This record gives sequence, C-alpha cells and structure tokens, in this order.
Amino acid sequence: MSMFCYQCQEALKNTGCNVKVGMCGKPADVANLQDVLIFVLKGIAVYDQKGKVAGIERDPELGRFMLESLFTTITNANFDAARFERQIAKALEIRDALKAKVKTDSALPEAATWSASNVSDYYQKGEEVGVLSTENEDVRSLRELLTYGVKGIAAYGDHALVLGEKNDDIIDFVMKGLAATTNDSLSADDLVGLVLECGKTGVDVMALLDKANTETYGHPEPTQVNIGVRNNPGILISGHDLKDMQELLEQTKGTGVDVYTHSEMLPANYYPAFKKYDHFVGNYGNAWWKQKEEIEKFNGPVLFTTNCIVPPKDSYKDRLFTTGAAGYPGATHIPDRKDGTPKDFSAIIEMAKKCQPPQELESGTITGGFARNTVMSVADKVIEAVKSGAIKRFVVMAGCDGRHKERDYYTKVAENLPKDTVILTAGCAKYRYNKLNLGDIGGIPRVLDAGQCNDSYSLAYIALQLKAAFGLDDINDLPISYDVAWYEQKAVIVLLALLFLGVKGIRLGPTLPAFLSPNVAKVLVEKFDIKPINDVESDVSAMMTGK
Repeated sequence: MSMFCYQCQEALKNTGCNVKVGMCGKPADVANLQDVLIFVLKGIAVYDQKGKVAGIERDPELGRFMLESLFTTITNANFDAARFERQIAKALEIRDALKAKVKTDSALPEAATWSASNVSDYYQKGEEVGVLSTENEDVRSLRELLTYGVKGIAAYGDHALVLGEKNDDIIDFVMKGLAATTNDSLSADDLVGLVLECGKTGVDVMALLDKANTETYGHPEPTQVNIGVRNNPGILISGHDLKDMQELLEQTKGTGVDVYTHSEMLPANYYPAFKKYDHFVGNYGNAWWKQKEEIEKFNGPVLFTTNCIVPPKDSYKDRLFTTGAAGYPGATHIPDRKDGTPKDFSAIIEMAKKCQPPQELESGTITGGFARNTVMSVADKVIEAVKSGAIKRFVVMAGCDGRHKERDYYTKVAENLPKDTVILTAGCAKYRYNKLNLGDIGGIPRVLDAGQCNDSYSLAYIALQLKAAFGLDDINDLPISYDVAWYEQKAVIVLLALLFLGVKGIRLGPTLPAFLSPNVAKVLVEKFDIKPINDVESDVSAMMTGK
C-alpha cells in the first residue's frame, strides 16, 4: 500500500510523501484512512449545506464531531489506524442519517453517496480518494489549501469548545469550505475567495480561543520559567490542551509527582491559574522534534494532549499516553470526559510514582508571557520607544519548528538582527532562539513570546492596535516585518488569517508549501508578496528596510 500526502513542510523532496511511511512517521494505511475520513466528512458537509437551505436545524453535536474528526488528521496528531476505522464508521452513520433528513434529487458528489460493507472497503477506498484524485493541479492546490486551513480552524475551534466557547459561524464555514471542495463547478477565483474567507474565519476562531483561554485561566503574565529539574518523579505533558493541563495538575496534588511542560505546552507556565501548583516545576527540553532523546532522559511518563507526536523508541513506548485528538498504537489512551466529569489521569500518575526523577538537560530560566494584554499594558512605552528610534523594527518570527537543518536560518536571523529590533513570536518556532541572550531595549525584552501557535491572535491584535495608535490606514505601514516558519495545518490557518488582515511581504520558510502549484504560488506572490526565505544577511537587510 502506498500513500500521497503533502500537507506538512516535511513532504518528501518538497513534493509529497508517496512511500510506505511518511516523513512524519505516518504509515500508508493510516494516511489513506485519514483521506477516507476527510472524504466522508465532506459528504456530511454537502448534506449539511443542503439542509441549511431547506431550513433543517443542525444537531448541536455535529459541529463537535466535525472539529474533533478534522483535528485527528493534522500532522503528527494521531497514528492509530483502529481509531480512524471507528471514526469513519461513525462518520458514515452520521452522514446517512443526514441523508435521510435531507431528501434531494440533485446530483451529489461521491463523498455523499459512497458506502462500505466492511472495514476492508475503507482501505480500498483510501487508494482512490486522496489528494491526487483531483486531476487539475491548480484546482487540487486550492482545494487542499482550503482543506488544510479548515483543519487548522478545527484544531483551534476544538480547543475553544473544550472550554465551553462555541461560535456557530465557525462551524458554518467548516461545512461550507469542505462542501466546496467537492463542487466541480467552482472556478479558481471562487476557490481563492473561499481561501480568503477561510482566513477571516481563522481570525474569528483564534479570537474565540483567546477568549476561552484568558477567561478561564487569566491573561498570560511575563514569567521566568524554570528549565531545570527537581528530585521527584515527574510527568511530562505536551500539546496545546490547557484543560488537560489543569486536570492533570489538580489530580497530581499531594502525590509527590511533579509536572513539567514540553514543547507546545511551555506557555502553560505563563497563565496565573497554574502558578498556584507548587508541584508544577517548569519546562523540560525543547521543540517537539527533539522528543525522542528528551523523553528517554525524562524517565517518567509523557502525556500527549494533541500533536506533535514523533513515533517513539521502544525504550519508552510503554510510558507514552495520549488523550483527545492524539493517538498512537500501543499507547494508553485516556478517554474523553463524560457528563462534565474530569478525565481520569490515575494510570499515568501511578506509573510516574514508580519512575526515577528526570535527568537534568539544562538549568536556568527562559522568559515568556508577552501576550496581547501584557504588551498593550505597556503600549505607551512601546510606542515611545518606536518614536524615539530606540526600537527600529519588530520582526514577527512565529510559527513552527521542525527537523530540517535549514531551520538554523531562524537562529541566525535572531542573532544577526540589529540590537534595536524586537522579535514577536508564538508557537514552537521560538525554540530556535528563545534561549539566546539577546538582551532588552529599555526594559523591553528583545524576544516577546506570546505563547503557543494558538496565541498567534495576540500578534495580530498587537499589530492592529499599533496601527490604530500610530494613526495608519494600512497595516503594512507599521515597522513590522514577517519571517514566519511553518510546519503543519495550524500554521496554515495562521498564514491565511494574516493574509485576510491584509499583511503583505511575509517571508515563509524553510520551504514554500509543496501543495502550492506554480500558478497558485504565483497568485499569492502577486497578490500578497509572499516571499521564500533567502540567505540570512540578505533577508535581515531587506527586513530592516521594510522589504
């Protein structure tokens, strides 16, 4: 069995993974099952849109199912074939129930009509309905760009929903966007318009998640995060789900087990609600792609609440736990909450008690917690520093980290930017430079870390507020350059959100997405001045002159 997948930055030869195992470690059978799940979800979306026209009310649980299902298909989230088999079966059941409600004589795409008699049919269908089933390269490119944007929306929307925040307009667009990818009558211009609408919804869903996080856990605060260890057994928690973090901290109180964040969960250290737990030690390690050596040295169990999972070594595979959208075959999966009761983390806690304390990787602290509320509280100081020339430029270096050696570029850019520049960041891209000693400008740190990729809304909000403060008509007149690293689909929706806001001149690396056909890439370059990264010296020079 083979696969074809090019949704992430690691796509083989920047063309696409078409082998038995993708560069992310995803086996072909799982890749194909994900394609089938997306295929059936598109069928659900088709009926949902027809039901909307007919005035049929949407089941409130349908939106949750769509978000959760899409979330499982993003890069490095779930490698469990059995989980996808169950999800496809449920999706078919939901789709056919909708079909019975929405009686239509109009022509329907195959995604709305295909049926399976057994699980083996899923695997056979997976060979037929993947990315390459759309023959026209440009239409394929735009459909996939739209689909990946919708996946990013689903990830952020799911996090917000877990915290009780829902916006039906977001679910509406998820349905509209997926259904549109089955419509052969749509032109390239139609699809470009939908991609920009996807960006608008991206802004909306990030604002919704920001509201959910800050109203539940408080606004992130500037924080010195410990990166050393203590002499107690520990649990390492990764991913983006703050409610999982809260429940784990609550259940580990008084057990003698410490809790450490890893990679994407680092920003949990910035939230006031979590600072009351004296067994919450700090952050252990670096970006997600270094987890194999770091988890081995941690000694205790690790909990993945979302992505990014790297297929584990046998030496620690039995210490791997997953929950929510995450999954890995053989790992213990913590079931979802039922009837509002917390998840049960007792299994991971009991394992931790029997483990040795983590080995120390490093010592000291790193600083973060500069989300929108903190930055805007000192806006006068920031504006004055810009007006006086103390700050010449802001450089947004948000996004993802990854394994490519070319990503050393971001470390070198940070090191080579003039001392009168400030880096704005969110996401795990920060690990390329957040431990450098770059100093400050009049007390303003030269690296302002807003948090997770989920917190990219803060960077957009800050830019829009500065635009208003300086009385500018165009966001591109601000002294801000964008040098963004991408890896997976949450980064795609962040990019589309920036494009919707009118931001131009974004440098995108370390490679341009493989899913952009030459013609689609040309449209983005001409309309938004998207740029590939170049050598460090040239790019730093260009950014400092606003080019």
